[in-house]
Amino acid sequence: MKKIVLLLIGLSFLFGCASAYTVMIEAPDSIPVGKPLVVTGNTTYGIGTPIDVVLYYQVTTSTEVERKVAYIQSDKTFRTFFDTTGLPKGTYKVEVPVNGGGDSTTMRVVQLIDRSDEIEMGSATTQNMNGKLYIAGTSSADTNSGIQIEVFDPEGAIIFGPKYINTNIRGDFTADVPITETGDYDISFTDANGYIGDKIITVVGEQTPATTAPLVTTTVATLSAHATASRDDPAYFAVLTRTGPVSVSTSSSIDWVIEYSFEDGNIRTVNANGGNTPESVVVTGNGKTLFVKVYPYLYSVTSDVTLYARNARAVSVLSTSPPVFSSGAPQTPTQSSPLLPVMGVVGVVAGIFLAHRFRRS
Repeated sequence: MKKIVLLLIGLSFLFGCASAYTVMIEAPDSIPVGKPLVVTGNTTYGIGTPIDVVLYYQVTTSTEVERKVAYIQSDKTFRTFFDTTGLPKGTYKVEVPVNGGGDSTTMRVVQLIDRSDEIEMGSATTQNMNGKLYIAGTSSADTNSGIQIEVFDPEGAIIFGPKYINTNIRGDFTADVPITETGDYDISFTDANGYIGDKIITVVGEQTPATTAPLVTTTVATLSAHATASRDDPAYFAVLTRTGPVSVSTSSSIDWVIEYSFEDGNIRTVNANGGNTPESVVVTGNGKTLFVKVYPYLYSVTSDVTLYARNARAVSVLSTSPPVFSSGAPQTPTQSSPLLPVMGVVGVVAGIFLAHRFRRS
């Protein structure tokens, strides 16, 4: 009888020890598609113990995507990762299918985010080797705020960036990156909201020039300058124009007012849109300087404004108000009314008549 009691006590002790094991795992709440999903954890299991870590895709049911084996290290931690390249965006979970104790956390939910459709490439995905990698495209994420570009060569080394490139009011951007070899170049895009996605441009050896004349296209650059403006302290810009139509516009998100004039002092004011649409004007450039004054419509607002100029030689911020705004617009002389001389004569005659009558009385 005593042997049975001791056996039961021993078994209960073993089961109690087994249930005391704990496992705690950590994983990010969300990551972009293409970035590695790193899973870490700690446990009371013994050093060298293998632990399964499973990635599931969750729609209506959980579908196993991949299973990894991690081994407990000397500090009782473990680590593994899953490659998310090519996986659909959505809800996933990582899980360690073990019977841990009451304090264990063996499952984490992870969102895979895919923003790659927010970048539309305008440059060719296959380019001839000429010493430069031409990158052009449009970001639909947040216009006017710029985009960060990082370029990796065919060996995976960073050869450009991370560097922010200006975008115009349509989200367009361009960059030329010096290169020395052919192959696949990986361009990574990031904005203020985080990682957007990667695009690949393949550079091949120079081809034999075509016998027909190549199509030549002319692009007009958009320049910009940045300043802080309020109703009491406007921002002043100088735009050195080229010949032909010159387009000037503000950034959005604030209801801006534009005043503009050439050196002749003829000031015009534009406030046709609200805060969601930039204010814009088109003038005929003549190589002279166009002065632009920008301030918010509301007196309570102080904010940053970017002025964009297309078909301009230069755009700069002025520290003080240019004379054209300080002195005000000159008034065009108006023609006097033809009734004024007549009324003057009538007044003189009336005065003589009244004086003569006063003497007789």
